[in-house]
Amino acid sequence: MSRAGRIRIASGLVLLALGACDRGSDERADEAGAVVATTAEGTPPAWLAPTDGTDPARWLAGREAGKALPADDPRVRAMATALAGARDGFIEDPRMIANRTVQLGQMLAEAGTGEGYGAILDGLGGIAAGRGRRKSLYGEMCQHYYNARMQGADHAAALARLAAPHPVLEGAP
Repeated sequence: MSRAGRIRIASGLVLLALGACDRGSDERADEAGAVVATTAEGTPPAWLAPTDGTDPARWLAGREAGKALPADDPRVRAMATALAGARDGFIEDPRMIANRTVQLGQMLAEAGTGEGYGAILDGLGGIAAGRGRRKSLYGEMCQHYYNARMQGADHAAALARLAAPHPVLEGAP
């Protein structure tokens, strides 16, 4: 992938990240009565909004399955475990982690290197957990993981690069 292509992808991710960030409490108060568009019954929405009360693990499992899943579905429980494990190592809340996971999964699928959401959460969460009390930024780690995958690394090799004491990051001297 050319440098210009990587810059375009990185710029798009930054814009998406800024657009998905939580808004201030005064804006939330104004939105309390707002009508939110819904999707057809049984179809999980594309993203979890800041005011969305949906369980991120259930939404994430449903997105991966392509349909809404009951709360007691084993896939929802497995995703809840993976999301809880990842949550401990990152600054972002579960909603943002879930949104970023779907975004990364879609980008990988478009590039022909799809990866399951649970594997992404477990892998990146494991790296963050290894860093101890210093929490990481999930969105940033997703970008580095994506770059490693686009450079030809498989899932395990991309995680190994990120877990290295001084990971070789794209553009680093």
